[in-house]
Amino acid sequence: MVNVIRQTDHSPDSYKSKKLKNKKHIFTILIVLLIIVFMADLFTGNAKISFSEGINALFGTSGNEIIDEIIFNYRLPKAITALLAGSALSIAGLLMQTLFRNALAGPDVLGVSAGAGLGVAFLTLLSGTSIYPFIASLGSMAQIIIAISGATLVLLLILAVSTRINDSVTILVLGMIFGYVASAAITILQSFADPDSLKIFVTWTFGSLGAVTWDKMPLLVTLITAGVILVFFLQKALNSLLLGEKYATSIGLNVKRLRVIIIIITAIITGAITAFTGPIAFVGIVIPHFARSFFNTVNHKTTIPATLLLGGILLISCDIISQIPISNRTLPINAVTAVFGAPMIVWIVLKRKKL
Repeated sequence: MVNVIRQTDHSPDSYKSKKLKNKKHIFTILIVLLIIVFMADLFTGNAKISFSEGINALFGTSGNEIIDEIIFNYRLPKAITALLAGSALSIAGLLMQTLFRNALAGPDVLGVSAGAGLGVAFLTLLSGTSIYPFIASLGSMAQIIIAISGATLVLLLILAVSTRINDSVTILVLGMIFGYVASAAITILQSFADPDSLKIFVTWTFGSLGAVTWDKMPLLVTLITAGVILVFFLQKALNSLLLGEKYATSIGLNVKRLRVIIIIITAIITGAITAFTGPIAFVGIVIPHFARSFFNTVNHKTTIPATLLLGGILLISCDIISQIPISNRTLPINAVTAVFGAPMIVWIVLKRKKL
């Protein structure tokens, strides 16, 4: 007699196979959705452009110089910037939530964005001084360097506190205090600024995705790409860190070196985005939660690419909303992300029933 053993749908292998297929399906949906919102962003704005005109302008010429200029030199770099900014800030939030093991850690909440903003404020409000010609000669690099320096300073302060205090809520509160101190310093600098410099800086604080032109794009892409690639190499180390620093140390992980690497990556990508687009709030906090919820896992092998996709989708969607004509005006991107992000944070807190 030949015994035929059938593998039921409840077997471990079958369950893993279904789980893998579901994961692939979700990633496929997210990629398609990202492409859709990216293309939609190219066709949203005060100037009405038909689908055929936009596609022709994107891949050649529409026959209309004005349409070509709007699509290729304004809307396309703006959409790319939204993709980079959303993905980068979300990854920064994921790194910080893992490092500090705090559900509400993020570049804006812990004062990292404020630190980068302080650097940009210092640089912007120096216009008219004797050293400004030298700063201007450095171009975008000066703003990038000063923003990264400000973000690094705040991160180092938070990290120094975290080595003495294990309570995540206390670290969160102290991070917010560091952010308030940076904001206070910005206010002091503003009081000494000339009207023109002050106007430029205030406009920058509203947040804008349209300030990155093609000549600035290579620098932004290089910094963000380098940071994201490094994050992918840290997948196993980040998973170990989730189980606690003692466990990570017991398996031979150099936790101190990992902290420094995370700080460098977070400072680079947060500083670069903040320097070019202004402060963008809430994206870095909420997206990692959605990535974990969608895939029902904390494994960074899954959450890192999911966070990248979801971050890009969210910020591009917010950019589309900001472009909806209201008295021929566009809304500040920071205001739109706050409208969407604040309720999401409330939902996260209610779901966890604690910070």
